[in-house]
Amino acid sequence: MKDERGSVTLWMVGLVMVVFVVGGIALDLWRGLAAYRFVSSLVDSAAVAAGSGIDETAWRTEGQLVLDPDRVRARVEDAIAAQAGVPVHHDVFTAADGAEATVTAWTSVDLTLLRLVTAGPIEVSARATVVPTLSP
Repeated sequence: MKDERGSVTLWMVGLVMVVFVVGGIALDLWRGLAAYRFVSSLVDSAAVAAGSGIDETAWRTEGQLVLDPDRVRARVEDAIAAQAGVPVHHDVFTAADGAEATVTAWTSVDLTLLRLVTAGPIEVSARATVVPTLSP
């Protein structure tokens, strides 16, 4: 029994280190998940706004339901500017025929403990595509 003095202390120090590592990884992953939820809701709202960027001239003169790229971009910019939170980069692509628009947004999440095993921040992105349709 004499040669086992202090072994409980070593086990407790090791256990505390493991708890800190697991807690740090959980914190980093939670921050990444929160950023993804924010970016995906931002993209969803921007896609809904993009869907209202209809080319009114084409609709009135030819009866074609197509998207106007300039109106789509302006509406997406307004929708993203109205959101507050994580700094987000975004891109808007409208098909040449105006049949659909795609909104993509991405942001970086700085890591704390996971920085020891991976280089740099992780990137979180989301994409949504909208197609204008007539409601029945």
